[in-house]
Formats: sequence, C-alpha cells, structure tokens
Amino acid sequence: MAGLPPRRWLVRGVLSAVLVVLVAFSGVATLTYDEPTLRAGVTNVTPGSETVISSQGWHTQGISLSNRPAQLVSVDRSGAVSWIYNGTENTTNWFYDVDPLPNGNLLVVNPVEEETVVYEFDPETKERVWTERFDSPDIHDIDQINGDELLVAGINYDTGETSNDSVFVYNRTTENVTWRWRFANHYPDGAGPGVDAKDWTHVNDVDEFDDGEFLVSVRNMDQVIAVNRSTKRIEMRLGEDDDHSVLYEQHNPTYLESANGTPTILVADSENDRIVEYERAGGPAGNGTWERTWTLSGNLNWPRDADRLANGNTLVVDSMNNRVIEVTPSGQVVWEMHAPWATYDAERVAQGDEAGGPTMTDQNATGNATLHGGSHPGNDLPSVPAVVGGVAGVTPVSGELTELATRWKHVAPWLKPVWLPTWAFSVLGVGLLVALVWALGEGVYQRRRIRRRVGRSVGRVRDRLS
Repeated sequence: MAGLPPRRWLVRGVLSAVLVVLVAFSGVATLTYDEPTLRAGVTNVTPGSETVISSQGWHTQGISLSNRPAQLVSVDRSGAVSWIYNGTENTTNWFYDVDPLPNGNLLVVNPVEEETVVYEFDPETKERVWTERFDSPDIHDIDQINGDELLVAGINYDTGETSNDSVFVYNRTTENVTWRWRFANHYPDGAGPGVDAKDWTHVNDVDEFDDGEFLVSVRNMDQVIAVNRSTKRIEMRLGEDDDHSVLYEQHNPTYLESANGTPTILVADSENDRIVEYERAGGPAGNGTWERTWTLSGNLNWPRDADRLANGNTLVVDSMNNRVIEVTPSGQVVWEMHAPWATYDAERVAQGDEAGGPTMTDQNATGNATLHGGSHPGNDLPSVPAVVGGVAGVTPVSGELTELATRWKHVAPWLKPVWLPTWAFSVLGVGLLVALVWALGEGVYQRRRIRRRVGRSVGRVRDRLS
C-alpha cells in the first residue's frame, strides 16, 4: 500500500469523507423524521361536521403492507378518530372515492384484485346496504345519480388495438349499462400515450354538475372536460395534452359558478404539486378560454383532491404527505389530519359529495397563495425539487432536472421504508452510487493485482485436487 501514489490516497480520502457525510446526514434525517401516523395536526377551526377520509394504501401482486394501510377514517369535529374501516374483501383491497349520501351513508369505491367493488356503507352498523361489482380492476370514481344510477369513470386496462376507456351509466334496477361515452370516439388515436396503450386515458373522476352534464378528469391527457349526456358533445375543455403549464395529470376537479354564473373549475393539479382554480373568460357566455384565478402552492406532495367548503376555505388532500388540510384563501392551514397511507379523498359529510362553496372571484381572493401554518411533514427540510432547482439555477437543463426531481419526490414514498424520510432515502442512494463507482475504480486500478491473486488461488485449488 505504501507504493500507492499520494493522489490515489487523496481520492480515497475524499470519497471516504463523502460517504461519511452522506451516511451521517441520512442518520440525522431519519432520527428527526416523524413517520406517518393517524393523528390530528393543526386544529384552529372546528368543522361543522365530521370528515371522512379514504386512503389508498400500498398493494401490488396480491401483497398489501400493514404499515401502509388502505382504510376509511372518520374524524369528528374535535379532531378525534371516531371509526376506521379497512374493508372485508381480502387483504389486497384499497380505497379511492368516498361520497356522503343524503341518507347519511357513504358511497365507497373499493377496488380489489381483478375487479372494482362499489357499495353503500352504513357508518353506524359498519355494514353494506348494497354492493355492485365491475370487472375493471382499478376504477377510481363512481357517483350515484338519479336515485338508482351509477355514473362510472370507466378506466379499463385492456390490451387491444383500441382502448375501451369510457364514461358510462349503470342502472341498478335494470342491471344494465344504459349510456356509454367512449374516449376513442372523441379523441385522436395519438392523444396521450396512444389509443393502443394499456392505460390510455386514466380517467380518474366524473361528476354530474348539472342535469345531464358530466365533468370528467382525463388524467393522461392533462384535461378536464364537460360532456353532455344527450348530445355526447364535449361542451367545455380545460387544459391540453402535454401542456403542463395548465394541468399536469390532475385529480378530482370540482365545478363551481361565480355569482354571475361564470363557469369555474377547482382542481388538484397533482404533478405540479398545486391546487388551481380557473374561470371561463368572459363570464357565462365566454369564448371558451380559461384564466387561472387562484393558485395554492408550497409544501404539497402530489395533491389529489380539493373541495371548496361553504366557508370559502378549501379542503385539500395532500396525498404523499399523507394528510388532509383545510386552507384559507391566503394559504393558511387552519385544520389538519394526518391519515396514512397515500391519502386519496376527503369530504365534510354535512356538505355532501361536492361542497360547492364560493369561488375565489366572489371572495375577492384571487392570486397566488403559499401554504403556511400547518405542520411540516417529515423534516424541516426543503423538498428535493426545490434543492435541485436551486442548484441547477438557470442552466439549460434546469427544467428537466427539476421535473425529474419532482417525479422522484412522488415515486420515492412507494419505494422506501415508511420509517425512512425521502431525503435520507435519496442521499443513501447517492452514497450507494458513490460506493459502486469507487469499487469499480478500485477494481480497474488494481486489476493486475486482482488477476495475480485470483490466479494463485486457482493454482492452489488445482494442486489440492491433483
């Protein structure tokens, strides 16, 4: 070892120091990390009713993890958990949409392996009043309309030449599909990932916002559209395929109207980590263009639901931060509930399926708001995209690097242990990469010595066997 050149030792010293710093940082970050648990956060206001929350959980290939539960949770006005329901189908169920019904029960969308189960759930008895099943395995949203009809966002993971994704109405009395709107009849084959893709549209939400008018979230096309049941025409369209400045793989849009009748859409702009509100320019008889009137951004991680409450605040599901927050128009968190894992939907029960509170225009609260006042999930550290964007600065690749870092922020929670913060997981990954590069470099530098030692070892083995 004494014959090694000093430069080699310097490189080794630097690499050793880098690894020590990375491991130490990960250890400190992990020790100061608050693992997601079911608990109340900020409670500066008292809601007018209980809040029901659905969590997607973690599941794949028939396996679910108990520390990443799929569940329904009801939180009373004081912030205490009043009940928890985790389904009864098998160990591989998960939850998406949950809607309060006029009779006090809940409509629950509960996919299981190979099919989607939807049922009316009685919170008092924890029993199902009725149950329907659809052979699509990952339907995200089903609404009850006109008493006995189910309005279904028909995501269909098929492998044919043409996707069968659709929105359809199922009549529970006649047990038949009475209306269907196929995306392939209204979108070009090349839209999104292409009509022959297994997951073409990823339609994830549908609501009836007026008699015979359906609001549809077409996630993979970055669009929210309004479809007329009678004519099957697209009457409004917010967003454009791959125009991520407007929407980027959004969830759970809500139709609102200002006092003068101006169409307004509030939506969780998921991949952009923000909540946005758009109104149709020109009032109710506008020319079809949209203007963003409100943006909520800050410490959000893949938000997937936003409802405008009657008091003018917004109920937000901050999915990968595993929480639900009530936010004022200025961005202040006034109510917070942590509800792991991968929180999906939340409703204030007394306000019904779509609360439909006042628009930001009617509140004179348009503009940009930054989230503040709530607990900081995990560590008090800036997000990975914020750091990457700051380091990249105004370099030509800053946009691409920031987008990649944002994707990583959304994906990492699905890969890492729940007790390990994303920063620690990321830094340990960098440390592993450094160690592998170091080992590869050592192997190349010491290749002759390695070859000689391997040759001697092989020779000894041969001598013993001969």
